[in-house]
Amino acid sequence: MASGDPVDAAAGEAMEVEEAERCLDLTSCQLHDLSEVEIPPTLEELDLTANRLAAVDPRIGRLPGLRKLSFRQNLLDDAAVAPLSTWGDIAGLQELVLRDNKLTTIPDASIFKGLLVFDVSFNEISSLKGLSNVSSTLKELYVSKNEVAKMEELEHFHALEILELGSNRLRVMENLETLANLQELWLGRNRIKTINLCGLKKIKKLSLQSNRLTSMNGLQECIELEELYLSHNGIQKMEGLSTLQNLRVLDVSSNKLTSIEDIETLTRLEDLWLNDNQIPSLNGIESALASSREKLTTIYLERNPCAKTPNYSSTLKKIFPNLEQIDSDMLA
Repeated sequence: MASGDPVDAAAGEAMEVEEAERCLDLTSCQLHDLSEVEIPPTLEELDLTANRLAAVDPRIGRLPGLRKLSFRQNLLDDAAVAPLSTWGDIAGLQELVLRDNKLTTIPDASIFKGLLVFDVSFNEISSLKGLSNVSSTLKELYVSKNEVAKMEELEHFHALEILELGSNRLRVMENLETLANLQELWLGRNRIKTINLCGLKKIKKLSLQSNRLTSMNGLQECIELEELYLSHNGIQKMEGLSTLQNLRVLDVSSNKLTSIEDIETLTRLEDLWLNDNQIPSLNGIESALASSREKLTTIYLERNPCAKTPNYSSTLKKIFPNLEQIDSDMLA
Protein backbone atom coordinates (compact mmCIF):
# COMPACT_ATOMS: atom_id res chain seq x y z
CA MET A 1 0.00 0.00 0.00
CA ALA A 2 1.38 3.40 -0.98
CA SER A 3 2.79 5.72 1.63
CA GLY A 4 0.29 8.37 2.65
CA ASP A 5 -2.67 6.11 1.88
CA PRO A 6 -5.96 7.52 3.28
CA VAL A 7 -6.55 4.30 5.21
CA ASP A 8 -3.20 4.72 6.99
CA ALA A 9 -3.93 8.36 7.75
CA ALA A 10 -7.34 7.51 9.18
CA ALA A 11 -5.85 4.78 11.33
CA GLY A 12 -3.22 7.21 12.60
CA GLU A 13 -5.84 9.80 13.45
CA ALA A 14 -7.92 7.20 15.27
CA MET A 15 -4.90 6.22 17.34
CA GLU A 16 -4.24 9.86 18.22
CA VAL A 17 -7.85 10.35 19.31
CA GLU A 18 -7.69 7.20 21.41
CA GLU A 19 -4.44 8.37 23.01
CA ALA A 20 -5.97 11.79 23.78
CA GLU A 21 -8.90 10.08 25.47
CA ARG A 22 -6.53 8.04 27.64
CA CYS A 23 -3.78 10.59 28.46
CA LEU A 24 -4.15 14.31 29.06
CA ASP A 25 -0.99 16.37 29.58
CA LEU A 26 -1.61 19.95 30.69
CA THR A 27 1.92 20.67 31.92
CA SER A 28 2.86 24.36 32.24
CA CYS A 29 -0.45 25.75 30.99
CA GLN A 30 -0.68 28.29 33.84
CA LEU A 31 -4.18 27.10 34.66
CA HIS A 32 -5.92 28.50 37.75
CA ASP A 33 -8.77 26.02 37.32
CA LEU A 34 -9.97 23.43 34.80
CA SER A 35 -13.27 25.10 33.89
CA GLU A 36 -12.24 25.55 30.25
CA VAL A 37 -10.75 22.06 29.93
CA GLU A 38 -12.61 19.04 28.61
CA ILE A 39 -11.85 15.97 30.71
CA PRO A 40 -12.64 12.74 28.80
CA PRO A 41 -14.31 10.15 31.09
CA THR A 42 -11.96 7.49 29.68
CA LEU A 43 -8.79 9.13 31.04
CA GLU A 44 -6.12 6.85 32.49
CA GLU A 45 -3.40 9.48 32.96
CA LEU A 46 -3.78 13.15 33.90
CA ASP A 47 -0.73 15.39 34.26
CA LEU A 48 -1.35 18.86 35.70
CA THR A 49 2.29 19.68 36.49
CA ALA A 50 3.33 23.34 36.82
CA ASN A 51 0.00 25.14 36.94
CA ARG A 52 -1.66 27.47 39.47
CA LEU A 53 -4.33 25.12 40.79
CA ALA A 54 -5.52 25.73 44.35
CA ALA A 55 -8.41 23.24 44.18
CA VAL A 56 -9.09 19.79 42.72
CA ASP A 57 -11.75 19.71 40.02
CA PRO A 58 -14.52 17.28 41.15
CA ARG A 59 -14.75 15.83 37.62
CA ILE A 60 -11.43 14.09 38.36
CA GLY A 61 -13.30 12.04 40.91
CA ARG A 62 -15.48 10.58 38.16
CA LEU A 63 -12.72 8.88 36.14
CA PRO A 64 -12.95 5.15 36.91
CA GLY A 65 -10.03 4.27 34.65
CA LEU A 66 -7.62 6.82 36.12
CA ARG A 67 -4.28 5.24 37.06
CA LYS A 68 -1.81 8.18 37.11
CA LEU A 69 -2.55 11.62 38.54
CA SER A 70 0.02 14.39 38.94
CA PHE A 71 -0.52 17.76 40.63
CA ARG A 72 3.20 18.49 40.83
CA GLN A 73 4.11 22.16 41.30
CA ASN A 74 0.73 23.70 42.07
CA LEU A 75 -0.81 25.57 45.02
CA LEU A 76 -2.73 22.78 46.76
CA ASP A 77 -3.03 22.80 50.56
CA ASP A 78 -4.31 20.09 52.91
CA ALA A 79 -7.96 21.10 52.54
CA ALA A 80 -7.71 21.18 48.74
CA VAL A 81 -6.56 17.55 48.44
CA ALA A 82 -8.90 16.18 51.14
CA PRO A 83 -11.72 15.33 48.66
CA LEU A 84 -9.46 12.81 46.89
CA SER A 85 -9.94 10.37 49.76
CA THR A 86 -13.72 10.33 49.25
CA TRP A 87 -13.89 9.69 45.51
CA GLY A 88 -14.48 5.97 45.15
CA ASP A 89 -14.46 6.04 41.35
CA ILE A 90 -10.71 6.71 41.28
CA ALA A 91 -9.83 4.07 43.90
CA GLY A 92 -7.83 2.23 41.22
CA LEU A 93 -5.21 4.98 41.12
CA GLN A 94 -1.66 3.61 41.01
CA GLU A 95 0.41 6.80 40.95
CA LEU A 96 -0.35 9.97 42.92
CA VAL A 97 2.06 12.92 42.68
CA LEU A 98 1.51 15.92 44.99
CA ARG A 99 5.10 17.11 44.89
CA ASP A 100 5.85 20.82 45.35
CA ASN A 101 2.60 22.13 46.80
CA LYS A 102 1.56 23.52 50.21
CA LEU A 103 0.84 20.37 52.19
CA THR A 104 1.61 20.26 55.92
CA THR A 105 0.47 16.67 56.59
CA ILE A 106 0.49 13.34 54.75
CA PRO A 107 -2.78 13.28 52.75
CA ASP A 108 -5.28 10.47 53.29
CA ALA A 109 -4.59 7.98 50.51
CA SER A 110 -6.30 4.99 52.15
CA ILE A 111 -8.86 4.66 49.35
CA PHE A 112 -6.16 3.72 46.82
CA LYS A 113 -5.71 0.02 47.52
CA GLY A 114 -3.31 -0.60 44.63
CA LEU A 115 -1.12 2.49 44.91
CA LEU A 116 2.43 1.96 43.61
CA VAL A 117 3.92 5.49 43.59
CA PHE A 118 3.25 8.24 46.16
CA ASP A 119 5.16 11.53 45.95
CA VAL A 120 4.71 14.35 48.50
CA SER A 121 8.22 15.82 48.24
CA PHE A 122 8.86 19.58 48.40
CA ASN A 123 6.04 20.46 50.78
CA GLU A 124 5.94 21.55 54.44
CA ILE A 125 5.20 18.16 56.01
CA SER A 126 6.55 17.82 59.56
CA SER A 127 5.61 14.19 60.30
CA LEU A 128 5.17 10.87 58.50
CA LYS A 129 2.02 10.17 60.51
CA GLY A 130 -0.65 9.10 58.08
CA LEU A 131 1.58 6.78 56.09
CA SER A 132 0.13 3.80 57.97
CA ASN A 133 -3.05 4.37 55.94
CA VAL A 134 -1.23 4.15 52.61
CA SER A 135 -1.51 0.80 50.83
CA SER A 136 1.14 -1.85 51.46
CA THR A 137 1.33 -2.32 47.67
CA LEU A 138 3.47 0.84 47.47
CA LYS A 139 6.78 0.46 45.59
CA GLU A 140 8.04 4.07 45.53
CA LEU A 141 7.68 6.67 48.30
CA TYR A 142 9.06 10.20 47.97
CA VAL A 143 8.95 12.60 50.95
CA SER A 144 12.12 14.62 50.34
CA LYS A 145 12.50 18.34 51.09
CA ASN A 146 10.05 18.54 53.95
CA GLU A 147 10.50 19.01 57.72
CA VAL A 148 10.22 15.39 58.88
CA ALA A 149 12.11 14.61 62.10
CA LYS A 150 11.39 10.89 62.58
CA MET A 151 11.22 7.75 60.42
CA GLU A 152 7.89 6.14 61.36
CA GLU A 153 4.79 4.38 60.00
CA LEU A 154 6.90 2.62 57.37
CA GLU A 155 6.74 -0.92 58.75
CA HIS A 156 3.94 -2.24 56.50
CA PHE A 157 5.61 -1.32 53.20
CA HIS A 158 6.90 -4.83 52.47
CA ALA A 159 6.91 -4.21 48.70
CA LEU A 160 8.70 -0.84 48.86
CA GLU A 161 11.71 -0.58 46.53
CA ILE A 162 12.54 3.16 46.64
CA LEU A 163 12.41 5.39 49.73
CA GLU A 164 13.40 9.05 49.38
CA LEU A 165 13.63 11.08 52.60
CA GLY A 166 16.43 13.47 51.70
CA SER A 167 16.51 17.08 52.92
CA ASN A 168 14.54 16.63 56.12
CA ARG A 169 15.44 16.82 59.84
CA LEU A 170 16.13 13.15 60.49
CA ARG A 171 18.72 12.27 63.14
CA VAL A 172 18.31 8.47 63.36
CA MET A 173 17.93 5.67 60.83
CA GLU A 174 15.16 3.50 62.27
CA ASN A 175 12.04 1.44 61.61
CA LEU A 176 13.39 -0.02 58.38
CA GLU A 177 13.58 -3.66 59.50
CA THR A 178 10.51 -4.87 57.59
CA LEU A 179 11.31 -3.19 54.27
CA ALA A 180 12.78 -6.43 52.96
CA ASN A 181 12.59 -5.44 49.27
CA LEU A 182 14.04 -1.94 49.59
CA GLN A 183 16.64 -1.33 46.88
CA GLU A 184 17.18 2.45 47.01
CA LEU A 185 17.41 4.58 50.15
CA TRP A 186 18.03 8.31 49.77
CA LEU A 187 18.75 10.16 53.03
CA GLY A 188 21.05 13.00 51.96
CA ARG A 189 20.91 16.38 53.70
CA ASN A 190 19.72 15.27 57.11
CA ARG A 191 21.35 15.18 60.57
CA ILE A 192 22.20 11.48 60.79
CA LYS A 193 25.28 10.57 62.86
CA THR A 194 25.36 6.76 62.56
CA ILE A 195 24.66 4.29 59.75
CA ASN A 196 22.00 1.77 60.77
CA LEU A 197 20.39 -0.20 57.96
CA CYS A 198 18.39 -2.30 60.44
CA GLY A 199 19.41 -5.60 58.82
CA LEU A 200 18.38 -4.68 55.28
CA LYS A 201 20.42 -6.62 52.73
CA LYS A 202 18.89 -5.88 49.31
CA ILE A 203 19.90 -2.22 49.17
CA LYS A 204 21.55 -1.37 45.82
CA LYS A 205 21.73 2.42 46.12
CA LEU A 206 22.35 4.31 49.36
CA SER A 207 22.82 8.05 49.77
CA LEU A 208 23.84 9.64 53.08
CA GLN A 209 25.48 12.75 51.65
CA SER A 210 25.62 15.90 53.77
CA ASN A 211 24.88 14.34 57.12
CA ARG A 212 26.91 14.20 60.35
CA LEU A 213 28.65 10.84 59.92
CA THR A 214 32.10 10.34 61.40
CA SER A 215 32.27 6.62 60.52
CA MET A 216 31.11 4.45 57.63
CA ASN A 217 30.67 1.35 59.78
CA GLY A 218 27.34 -0.40 59.37
CA LEU A 219 27.48 -1.32 55.69
CA GLN A 220 29.16 -4.72 55.91
CA GLU A 221 26.02 -6.81 55.31
CA CYS A 222 24.79 -4.78 52.32
CA ILE A 223 26.46 -7.12 49.87
CA GLU A 224 24.18 -6.14 46.95
CA LEU A 225 25.13 -2.47 47.23
CA GLU A 226 26.09 -1.00 43.84
CA GLU A 227 26.16 2.75 44.51
CA LEU A 228 27.21 4.42 47.78
CA TYR A 229 27.19 8.18 48.31
CA LEU A 230 28.77 9.47 51.55
CA SER A 231 30.16 12.87 50.51
CA HIS A 232 30.17 15.95 52.76
CA ASN A 233 30.43 14.23 56.12
CA GLY A 234 33.17 14.00 58.73
CA ILE A 235 34.42 10.48 57.94
CA GLN A 236 38.08 9.91 58.84
CA LYS A 237 38.63 6.30 57.77
CA MET A 238 37.51 4.04 54.91
CA GLU A 239 36.19 0.86 56.52
CA GLY A 240 33.45 -1.73 56.26
CA LEU A 241 33.71 -1.79 52.46
CA SER A 242 35.59 -5.01 51.71
CA THR A 243 32.42 -7.13 51.66
CA LEU A 244 30.66 -4.92 49.10
CA GLN A 245 31.66 -6.97 46.09
CA ASN A 246 29.01 -5.46 43.80
CA LEU A 247 29.99 -1.84 44.42
CA ARG A 248 30.36 0.16 41.17
CA VAL A 249 30.17 3.76 42.42
CA LEU A 250 31.76 5.05 45.63
CA ASP A 251 31.58 8.73 46.55
CA VAL A 252 33.43 9.68 49.74
CA SER A 253 34.43 13.16 48.62
CA SER A 254 34.55 16.10 51.04
CA ASN A 255 35.40 14.11 54.14
CA LYS A 256 38.51 13.87 56.34
CA LEU A 257 40.22 10.85 54.77
CA THR A 258 43.99 10.56 54.87
CA SER A 259 44.36 7.21 53.07
CA ILE A 260 42.61 4.89 50.60
CA GLU A 261 41.85 1.53 52.17
CA ASP A 262 39.49 -1.43 52.56
CA ILE A 263 38.60 -1.53 48.85
CA GLU A 264 41.49 -3.75 47.68
CA THR A 265 39.15 -6.67 46.96
CA LEU A 266 36.43 -4.78 45.06
CA THR A 267 36.44 -6.04 41.47
CA ARG A 268 33.56 -3.99 39.98
CA LEU A 269 34.44 -0.45 41.05
CA GLU A 270 34.07 1.95 38.11
CA ASP A 271 33.66 5.41 39.70
CA LEU A 272 35.65 6.56 42.72
CA TRP A 273 35.20 10.05 44.15
CA LEU A 274 37.84 11.02 46.71
CA ASN A 275 38.21 14.73 46.00
CA ASP A 276 38.37 17.27 48.84
CA ASN A 277 40.03 15.02 51.39
CA GLN A 278 43.52 14.95 52.93
CA ILE A 279 45.21 12.13 51.00
CA PRO A 280 48.93 13.03 50.99
CA SER A 281 50.32 11.14 47.99
CA LEU A 282 49.69 8.60 45.22
CA ASN A 283 51.95 6.08 46.93
CA GLY A 284 49.99 2.89 47.54
CA ILE A 285 47.04 3.78 45.32
CA GLU A 286 47.81 0.93 42.93
CA SER A 287 47.66 -1.70 45.67
CA ALA A 288 44.65 0.00 47.30
CA LEU A 289 42.71 -0.44 44.05
CA ALA A 290 44.35 -3.66 42.92
CA SER A 291 41.18 -5.59 42.05
CA SER A 292 39.48 -2.76 40.15
CA ARG A 293 42.56 -1.63 38.22
CA GLU A 294 41.09 -2.66 34.85
CA LYS A 295 37.51 -1.67 35.66
CA LEU A 296 38.03 1.86 36.96
CA THR A 297 36.91 4.53 34.46
CA THR A 298 36.49 7.61 36.66
CA ILE A 299 38.58 8.89 39.58
CA TYR A 300 38.40 12.20 41.42
CA LEU A 301 41.32 13.23 43.65
CA GLU A 302 41.39 17.00 43.11
CA ARG A 303 41.90 19.24 46.15
CA ASN A 304 43.93 16.59 47.96
CA PRO A 305 47.65 17.13 48.56
CA CYS A 306 48.29 14.14 46.24
CA ALA A 307 46.78 16.04 43.30
CA LYS A 308 49.84 18.33 43.32
CA THR A 309 52.13 15.40 42.64
CA PRO A 310 54.37 15.90 39.57
CA ASN A 311 52.97 13.98 36.59
CA TYR A 312 49.75 13.45 38.55
CA SER A 313 47.50 12.62 35.57
CA SER A 314 50.04 10.56 33.66
CA THR A 315 50.76 8.50 36.77
CA LEU A 316 47.08 7.72 37.21
CA LYS A 317 46.70 6.84 33.53
CA LYS A 318 49.61 4.45 33.78
CA ILE A 319 48.17 2.71 36.85
CA PHE A 320 44.60 2.52 35.54
CA PRO A 321 44.69 1.79 31.79
CA ASN A 322 40.96 2.21 31.16
CA LEU A 323 40.43 5.59 32.80
CA GLU A 324 38.05 7.87 30.91
CA GLN A 325 38.00 10.72 33.39
CA ILE A 326 40.42 12.20 35.93
CA ASP A 327 38.74 14.85 38.06
CA SER A 328 36.79 17.08 35.68
CA ASP A 329 39.00 16.21 32.69
CA MET A 330 37.62 13.80 30.12
CA LEU A 331 40.40 11.76 28.56
CA ALA A 332 40.64 11.38 24.80
